[in-house]
Amino acid sequence: MTELESVRLDKWLWAARFFKTRKLAADAVSGGKVHLNGQRTKPSKEVKPGATLSISKDHYTWDITVIAVSEQRRPAKEAVLLYEESAESQAKRQQQIIQQREQRELFGLSYREHKPNKKERRLIHRFKQG
Repeated sequence: MTELESVRLDKWLWAARFFKTRKLAADAVSGGKVHLNGQRTKPSKEVKPGATLSISKDHYTWDITVIAVSEQRRPAKEAVLLYEESAESQAKRQQQIIQQREQRELFGLSYREHKPNKKERRLIHRFKQG
């Protein structure tokens, strides 16, 4: 990582690969989905090593400590070196993933369900018309 002292929060979230674009990161921070040291903040707030972040995204929550800062988006293997996640946060997120899988199975939703293709649509159309 680079020898920076601090970097903008939205830029750091993008570089650490929590969001695909800086715009999405900035929107999440502005919307209260990201808390810096336990408080709401702005996307332009400077992040330094040692800061704690709470990130809520897609029904999951990460509680992390910033270890290093970077302005560049690097490969995922390098991005995980920018932060350290607490054990409680990992366990909680794994539990949420298991619960979502169970709910999907309970309600019969699966990844195999799909939109009908052209052939299937024609068969449905013929069936409906008589």
